[in-house]
Amino acid sequence: MLDIALSITVLAAIALLGGAWLAWKRGQRKQAGLMLVLVVVALVNVAIWTLPDEGGTAPLDRIEQGAGR
Repeated sequence: MLDIALSITVLAAIALLGGAWLAWKRGQRKQAGLMLVLVVVALVNVAIWTLPDEGGTAPLDRIEQGAGR
């Protein structure tokens, strides 16, 4: 289930990136900047959940292993 949430987050980040570009083009600099900040926050959140730690396991993998018990 978390896989779906992370996938939707990445798709939303892509859509926000396009929206930020359109807002920038229309002269709405503040809104575009805030959208870019949100894109960065969303992608860092996805990276935190999916990148492995020193032991080689990602937090997402630990959750999936715990659900299978």
